Amino acid sequence: MWCKEQPNINLFLPPHFHICDISTSLAFPLPAFLMFILLFEPQSTKGILLIAVVVAVANALIPRHYFSPADVERLEASLRRPYDSLEDAYHSTIGLKALGKKPSDAKALCNFVKSAGETEDAQSLFYIASVSAALPECKVTLGQDVQQRLLAGIHESAPVSQVYHSVGALSSLGLPLSSQQSIIALTTGLAREDNPISTTEALFAACFLSQQADLARIAQEVEDLVARADDHGKVYLQFEEGVEATALFIAAAYELANHIGADPPIKQDQLLQFANAILVRKSHSSLSEASAVARAAGALSNNRFHVPVVVRSDGSAAMSRVRPSLRLRVTDVLSRPLPKAELILERAREAVSRKTVLSQVAFSASGDMHEFDFLQANPQRGYFDLSLVVEGDGSFIGKEVEMRVKFATDVVVSNMEVSTVDKDQSMAAKITQVPYPSKASSTFMADGHQKLALSFKIIDKHSGDILTPQQAFIRIQSQRSGQEVIFVAEPDPQLLYRFELDPQERRAQFGAASGTYSVFLVVGDATIDNPLHWHLGDVLLKFSEEDGPPIAKTEKLFTSKPEIEHMFRQPEKRPTRAVSNAFTFMVLCPLLLLFVLWFNLGVNLRNFTFAPSTILFHLGLGSMLVLLYMFWSHLNMFDMLKYLTAVGGFTFLAGNRMLSQMAAKRISSEHSGWPPKHKAALTGGKPK
Repeated sequence: MWCKEQPNINLFLPPHFHICDISTSLAFPLPAFLMFILLFEPQSTKGILLIAVVVAVANALIPRHYFSPADVERLEASLRRPYDSLEDAYHSTIGLKALGKKPSDAKALCNFVKSAGETEDAQSLFYIASVSAALPECKVTLGQDVQQRLLAGIHESAPVSQVYHSVGALSSLGLPLSSQQSIIALTTGLAREDNPISTTEALFAACFLSQQADLARIAQEVEDLVARADDHGKVYLQFEEGVEATALFIAAAYELANHIGADPPIKQDQLLQFANAILVRKSHSSLSEASAVARAAGALSNNRFHVPVVVRSDGSAAMSRVRPSLRLRVTDVLSRPLPKAELILERAREAVSRKTVLSQVAFSASGDMHEFDFLQANPQRGYFDLSLVVEGDGSFIGKEVEMRVKFATDVVVSNMEVSTVDKDQSMAAKITQVPYPSKASSTFMADGHQKLALSFKIIDKHSGDILTPQQAFIRIQSQRSGQEVIFVAEPDPQLLYRFELDPQERRAQFGAASGTYSVFLVVGDATIDNPLHWHLGDVLLKFSEEDGPPIAKTEKLFTSKPEIEHMFRQPEKRPTRAVSNAFTFMVLCPLLLLFVLWFNLGVNLRNFTFAPSTILFHLGLGSMLVLLYMFWSHLNMFDMLKYLTAVGGFTFLAGNRMLSQMAAKRISSEHSGWPPKHKAALTGGKPK
């Protein structure tokens, strides 16, 4: 996340510094390092050292998404939507229960489900019983035959959904049922309905059965279903049925694991990928989806086996000598504290040299807040890579976190010397020392015979080391027009910055506008806490009237540009009429040759008959010629082949029939003059 306003040429410049909004959690690994820089007025940061925390891509998979307190409130608001059906009332109640919340008006909710008590539908009875069980003071009285109807719905040929609703309703109402019969009905149904939704309903149904029953037959479906999930970039795992089905599966798998007291057959990296897919969305279109996500988030936060850990910064991830503590929150995916969590700094290394500066240091904990004084490492200016691990409970997963921190310092300008030097060196240079942050008392002067020279050093205010910041500019601005020209200052091998201004050579950049100019030094760097914008003095520039480089016109921004007129390519020169006629004649020569050959062969229509096969054959040939023209004009190859297959097959059959008739007619005419005995021999009969 970057600063929203950039009032000057770069982020380090006054006069309007703004603090970048650093609210992104440290639990989000990014494809590249994302640096957060806090910028302040130089006067307000005297003696302040700043560390901006940057998240690095962790080697181990960690939760990329979680629900912040604001996200939890948004999810809770989605679950408190008005409902007008038993299904919506059920989803609202169960979702709020998963978040540890109560309905807004439990009495009104209880009266709503009681009003729908007269029903024979197992699904509706399940909703009524579940809401009643979730509300301690809501007792629903149903008819005497409800138990029999629900028990009748548990059989081998029943759908898994019906068995689930019947078992859940009986258990929630406190009525007896046969766990063994229910398991047989569920396993038989799963053999017919092999899909994630039915498997999830079977897992939920098993949670209502006795712990002494053979629930392993149902629990083994978890591993099979995990193997069928779609993997998206080794980051997300979900089913093609969507987020709701994925969330319900995770909730069911861990609810059943808690029920039977056995680890679910889900690997840690797989669970983190499921969590990323479920928690990536912060708003939900339906009440059922919001309820499913709430149940999954509650299961991820409250189970005995796998609890994803989220490490995030507490507000602004910045430290100074006044506030030397790095403050991190260690929570679950619902931003709730983990009382047993202990945050350990395993290693802190310099990013460039990879030198270890600190190792095996524990953060001090207060609730979910963990603090660490990074100044214990006595760091120098630069970047450091921290390796963190969350200890305290064997159920924690995604607990190894890698992050990069930046140690920034204050800088000052040293040995600023401003001099005017004659080009022909006929006079000694006039050198003036300008102490930082004061302004030179006199105005410097430069013209066609003199040039302005500056030299200075940038040093660390606290250590005294000479620095080479990323940005060092000399900004020269006209006091009359406000026009400015910016030059880059470069350091020499001794890290001394030097800059020279020859008015005659820079005449075009200044527009040959003589006058008094203000000279500023601009210094900025990602690891500098107090970027500088120092008005070190004024200079009078005089440009001679002699011929010099052409004067560049001042570019006017935000004005309309000249219209761009598109120039079409000039058409190529056509050949003469004689050449065109000759080419046309050459093209028609094959047609003329065809007619000549037909004439020599004596082509005629004497054998043409009006038999149906003859007419259909010639119509087919004509259709094929028309089809070729249409292919040339607007059909594509695939359409043409499709039509050609139909027309060609039709033409082939008609042509075969026509040629057969012509052959029979020819043979008949050739044998018409033979004696009867020859005809009989030909036909296999006897002469008459």
